[in-house]
Amino acid sequence: MVGLSVGVAKRYLISFAGVIAVTFVAVAVSFRGSALESARDFEQCVEAIGANSSFSHERGIAMPGCNARFAGRRKPGGGYSYYDFMQGRNFDIAGPNPTAEERKQIDLEYIAFLDAQWQEAVSSEQAKKQDEQLRADLEIAHQPAGPPLILMPKNPSSPAVKRPTGRSKTTRCEDNSLACGWLKLSAAVKDAFASSKTRP
Repeated sequence: MVGLSVGVAKRYLISFAGVIAVTFVAVAVSFRGSALESARDFEQCVEAIGANSSFSHERGIAMPGCNARFAGRRKPGGGYSYYDFMQGRNFDIAGPNPTAEERKQIDLEYIAFLDAQWQEAVSSEQAKKQDEQLRADLEIAHQPAGPPLILMPKNPSSPAVKRPTGRSKTTRCEDNSLACGWLKLSAAVKDAFASSKTRP
């Protein structure tokens, strides 16, 4: 009977130790949860994890909870700062999380940020095109000139016809044109006047 009582005592002792271990784990988990829930900002949340977690893997598991609850980080001089990874810059905020008005302002800044990036891309593209055009113009300017151009009229004129500079008596008129008739008439009149002056 003594052997039976020792076995029963061992079972009671093991059961009692198991109950104490479960109670200890439950108290630790509830204490850690309440400390994390009572944290006012990211830094207090991290401190609560550090104080209640003895293992580094437990800290790694609990850290995303702090990141999800608190977007802002404490600034050394007081106040909070929110880092917007889309713009790659910090914004001052009043509390550990941005208010609706602060989020609206951050969104407006993001729109302006995108507009500035678009303007920069367009300007860069225009500068690149101008640079390419300038290089092409310089290449054309540095190419050797071809043989000189000789300008020729489209319809070369026939050799110049000599026209009489004055009306002489030896001008012959072989066609029966009106101009030729006038020339003959005027020559005859001149001859008549000339012969009358020479007569006594």
